[in-house]
Amino acid sequence: MAAAPLRVLACGDVEGRLDALFGRVRAVQGKSGLFDMLLCVGSFFGAASEAEWAEYRTGAKKAPIPTYVLGANDQETVSYFPDVSGCELAENITYLGRRGLYSGTSGLQIAYLSGTEAQDEPAPAYSFSAKDVAELKTSLLSTPNFKGVDILLTSPWPRDVGTFGNSAGEIDTKKCGSNLVSDLAASLKPRYHFAGLEKAYYERLPYRNHTVLQETPQHVSRFIALADVGNTSKKKYLYAFSIVPMSSMDPAELVKQPQDVTENPYRKSRKEAQKTKAPLCAEEEPACQFFFDLNKHQGKKRPSDRKERGNSQPKQAKKPPQPTGPCWFCLASPEVEKHLVVSIGTHCYLALAKGGLLPDHVLILPIGHYQSVVDLSAEVVEEVTKYKSALKEFFRSKGKRYVLFERNYRSQHLQLQVVPVPLDHCTSEDIKEIFIAQAQEQQIELLEIPEHSDITQVAQPGTPYFYVELDTGEKLFHRIRGRFPLHFGRAVLASAALLALPQRADWRRCAAERAEEAAQARAFRRDFQPFDFALRG
Repeated sequence: MAAAPLRVLACGDVEGRLDALFGRVRAVQGKSGLFDMLLCVGSFFGAASEAEWAEYRTGAKKAPIPTYVLGANDQETVSYFPDVSGCELAENITYLGRRGLYSGTSGLQIAYLSGTEAQDEPAPAYSFSAKDVAELKTSLLSTPNFKGVDILLTSPWPRDVGTFGNSAGEIDTKKCGSNLVSDLAASLKPRYHFAGLEKAYYERLPYRNHTVLQETPQHVSRFIALADVGNTSKKKYLYAFSIVPMSSMDPAELVKQPQDVTENPYRKSRKEAQKTKAPLCAEEEPACQFFFDLNKHQGKKRPSDRKERGNSQPKQAKKPPQPTGPCWFCLASPEVEKHLVVSIGTHCYLALAKGGLLPDHVLILPIGHYQSVVDLSAEVVEEVTKYKSALKEFFRSKGKRYVLFERNYRSQHLQLQVVPVPLDHCTSEDIKEIFIAQAQEQQIELLEIPEHSDITQVAQPGTPYFYVELDTGEKLFHRIRGRFPLHFGRAVLASAALLALPQRADWRRCAAERAEEAAQARAFRRDFQPFDFALRG
């Protein structure tokens, strides 16, 4: 029996803002259920920590979740850490120590290195030296059958982590961070590596830990840098993910590679880097989140990958397949309820959902017969994107954000369900957490995939799947392998955590008279007209 995944939160620099951090953690747990632990990187204490910290140290307040922190990054906060080998600082708050390996009863292995890289010898109490890194590497690499660690926690970023990867924004990864941390990450091969200190949020593309065709495939690594708690720029500082310990995973599952995994950024050979860099430009993995195994296909190129799309225009221009029987959604079909149609483009159209969750619950549909997003030709994809942009602008003008979902399971014509949610009701992060939590309750593994990625990168035509997309571009994906609740997406949106309309979770119970449907369609068409690109020719 497969091991149950652990639910973990990771946090950037707390800098003494304990109430803000733990308040956020309580809110997340209130909406998404309990997590197993909180891992903090960067500076846990700050210059003005003492007042808040005293309440936790004395037991007047308590962390809501087992919390594990790294040590000091400056002389001013060294005194908060009385034992360099690690100790309990307060109830539910544990200092891991200067360096080492934390292994819980679940088998999860967390390597950690406290402090910043020392510039001089001997290293001060808040820094690590080359000797510290060498000793940590030796202690772990000497373990029989060492494959890597599940998680690595450091405060500094690894130098050059952006090589072959996506941009880190304002952070120059060639100048920022620690060479020693790069060396450590290259050796320990963490599945997830968290760091802080730069007050920035950055998800690097997953990278390989082996040389293709020369070494046995190994698991990929993901680097995630987190911002500081309560930052005014609202950069992400708290990260939720699920992980099955490496020791409990099937080896074949462990080493499966995401479709666009990049080369290892820490490779020393310039010759090897130059050789691999060119093809990687077209195959970089968009900042793939904190889960593994989105791609189930190995050994041959995916027919739907973007590179092939760009070089196969004649194939893209072919007519869509014809339905095997009557189709309720092909626009030319007599079965279509045309009174619900609110906009018609060249390749797609919009229609109000029959028995909609809300009066402005709308569908994006291809005019021709396509089963799913991954089957669409390039020109249809382009127009779907235009409708998404128009709907985003339209709903934002009304103080709403949309949630889009598709269920490619027991359906024959693509339906992109678009449901608006009030902006002031919850954040996009809240919506993701609610979907993930309700999926877990039904043993559905809903994984976050990169916001600038494409569903075709994780699913082939014919693959049953369910996916959610927010108007920020953030996406959640589930590959359906057995039964799947047909109304899952709608039920989550209808739940008390979001729209609080549980009585409307099943569309069949929301049927309206044709005249009422037509009136709603006219109202939507009128309001949407200024945003409708299809009317502008």
